[in-house]
Amino acid sequence: MSVAGSDARNDLALLKLSDPSSTVARFREGRNIRPGDFVVVVGFPLHGLLASEANITTGAISALAGMGNDTRFLQITAPVQPGNSGGPLLDQTGNVAGIVVSKLDTMKVAKATGDIPQNVNFAINGTVAKAFLDAYGVECETAVSTKKLEAAEIEASAKKFTVLIECYR
Repeated sequence: MSVAGSDARNDLALLKLSDPSSTVARFREGRNIRPGDFVVVVGFPLHGLLASEANITTGAISALAGMGNDTRFLQITAPVQPGNSGGPLLDQTGNVAGIVVSKLDTMKVAKATGDIPQNVNFAINGTVAKAFLDAYGVECETAVSTKKLEAAEIEASAKKFTVLIECYR
């Protein structure tokens, strides 16, 4: 595996795999995702502590912007842990709506406000991720989000294109 491109500002990297999967994710096409829309997160949270296979969690889009009203991000209620970063944020039809990047630092917010925030997590908007891929000449497959699926169906499909990548420093 090698790094073919990166964008530190948006926490995105393009990796070239030596043995790529034959199954690819499709980006959401058409109507933009809305606050309240159902989403599924697929990833490997707390790898080595929890299950070694891909995990799913569900939630909703809670805002179309992140910290400081930054529209590169979507705010989501699906719980996110270390190991979810880089995983797909999928809409109700299994199309990519974003890429999971972080969660709110609850300890900092608790010190500043006296309250512990819950389910405040962020994903890079799919439109930003598509623009990143386009900048590197990667053609994306897209699909219209029409047929709603159950979370288990989305997870079964997503396991075919979501892989664990560990970074060591």
